[in-house]
Amino acid sequence: MATWKKIERLTDEGNIVQMQVPLIVSASRSTDIPAFYADWFFHRLQKGYSAWTNPFNGVKSYVSYEKTRFIVFWSKNPRPLLPYLDRLKELNIKCYIQYTLNDYEHERLEKVPSLANRIETFKLLVEQLGKGSVIWRFDPMILTDDISVNDLLLKVQNIGDQLKDYTEKLVFSYADIAMYRKVKHNLDVNGILYHEWEINQMEEFAEKLSTMNTERGWNFQLATCGEKIDISKYGILHNRCIDGDLIARLAWEDKELMDFMKIKIEHMPAPSLFSDSEIPEGAIILPNNHYFCSTHKKDRGQREFCECMASKDIGEYDTCPHLCEYCYANTTKQLALLNWKHHQENRFSDTITGK
Repeated sequence: MATWKKIERLTDEGNIVQMQVPLIVSASRSTDIPAFYADWFFHRLQKGYSAWTNPFNGVKSYVSYEKTRFIVFWSKNPRPLLPYLDRLKELNIKCYIQYTLNDYEHERLEKVPSLANRIETFKLLVEQLGKGSVIWRFDPMILTDDISVNDLLLKVQNIGDQLKDYTEKLVFSYADIAMYRKVKHNLDVNGILYHEWEINQMEEFAEKLSTMNTERGWNFQLATCGEKIDISKYGILHNRCIDGDLIARLAWEDKELMDFMKIKIEHMPAPSLFSDSEIPEGAIILPNNHYFCSTHKKDRGQREFCECMASKDIGEYDTCPHLCEYCYANTTKQLALLNWKHHQENRFSDTITGK
């Protein structure tokens, strides 16, 4: 797990505290900051810090943004980010968005805007940030009495046809319900008749998705998030949601960030009379005749099959009002709504919950 440098800074209350100083921020695996807390986040970014409470020991800790160079946003409705993207440019902070764009409208498994609205948001974000900066996630792929493997493939096909040429990647995961106690509890309480994925179903889905990706001309990079199963024979990789190579592609001109990531940006050698310019095998090409070689290292503090690099997540569990029926981040809907109420009563507190 990353250990970020610490500095002493003054809080809103006038206390001097130790703050972590991450260069890469995750906002957030634990709650949907873009959808519900965008105003709060950008206020805290302006203030220079925010605080969060460790869910395991209840200890409050602080994060300074004075060195932040890159933000990975996670959201099911990132439209509220749109007015703030220019602010990030002013601060010379790059970003990309992990955009979970599912289609469970008919089954009402999520409380999100209409699918048409969310697809429009996706395209608006791509117009501002670029194709590589908005990643499509269909996560999780859940089987129920009403949703079969073929139903999921049709849902993916519908969205994929509309996102063709708007993204480079599709990330998905198979809902592993038994593994996550919160998910199982929430589905049971909400009366969702779910089914665990079997290996043969995973293989069937992967093969048909890969074929669809080719035949429909999407040409997305397909990847799974945190999955043990190896389906690379279908061209499906293990994903890096906090992806060092993508961060480098988007922020390669940021020397401070590249130095931190130990990435050396190289000029392509000029071609000779007898051969083209030669660069190392696997090198990643950049604009203006530059390239780099990957030095991506996974965060050892993450799950076994998670390939993410180190970042500092600033969200808190039990704060997401999407109230998805399969939620892994909320213990109960009631607790999430209570914390949302606390936030609304104290919207610019240094913590999300306003406590």
